[in-house]
Amino acid sequence: MTTIATLTQAQAQAPRAMDVTFADYYALVEMNARYASALDSGDWDAWPEFFEDVCRYELVPRENHERRLPLALLAFESKGMLKDRVYGIKETLFYDPYYQRHIIGTPLITYIDGSVIEARTNYAVLRTKSEQATDVYNAGFYIDRIRRTGEGLRFESRICVYDSEMVPNSIIYPI
Repeated sequence: MTTIATLTQAQAQAPRAMDVTFADYYALVEMNARYASALDSGDWDAWPEFFEDVCRYELVPRENHERRLPLALLAFESKGMLKDRVYGIKETLFYDPYYQRHIIGTPLITYIDGSVIEARTNYAVLRTKSEQATDVYNAGFYIDRIRRTGEGLRFESRICVYDSEMVPNSIIYPI
């Protein structure tokens, strides 16, 4: 069985129910690529389908995450809430439209067993408004808990921990 090499002794001691296969790693990389593609192309209806029905999606400042403070900029607790956000993006929110471009790093799988994968992955989201230069919109890391389902991998939770305490005056699109 092909496995991903352990990077450090501390990571080797992290709880893992089994070794990570190349197929597991590739499935996670592909999921992140499909996620980025859906968001970057503005396919908002596809976004909730990456999640389980009971799920968690949060956008949290790094300071709050490190201090274990509960306040999040965005916090959703179900696929229904994600779909409500999509409705808001498409039908009710008034904002200056922009393009997003996700750059998602390679995932570090921190736990895996037969049905669950946990991973941490760096990300950067660039934003481009019409007739303006592209800027770094948001950067940080994802903390993911992913479940294998009959339909493929689905997020049980995706926590987006962003580095800067300064954010644009609004975050409309998912990170």
